Amino acid sequence: MNPDLCPLCGKPNRCAMEVEKQTGVKQPPCWCTKVDFSDDLVNAVPLAARGLACICAACQESARSRASAKPGAS
Repeated sequence: MNPDLCPLCGKPNRCAMEVEKQTGVKQPPCWCTKVDFSDDLVNAVPLAARGLACICAACQESARSRASAKPGAS
């Protein structure tokens, strides 16, 4: 599992925490610390990738948009 790639779509996840771990260069807080990830989205990550690779912003936004479009969503 490549920690630089989203486990859902395979595109770069741009995880600042992973960049810092790989380079030793201090990074600003990652975008992912400022958003919520639904249980459904987290559960979509294959078991083998959980805790090893971050979901990308595009997948997070897509899931958020789908959830807000559901009837009864606020």
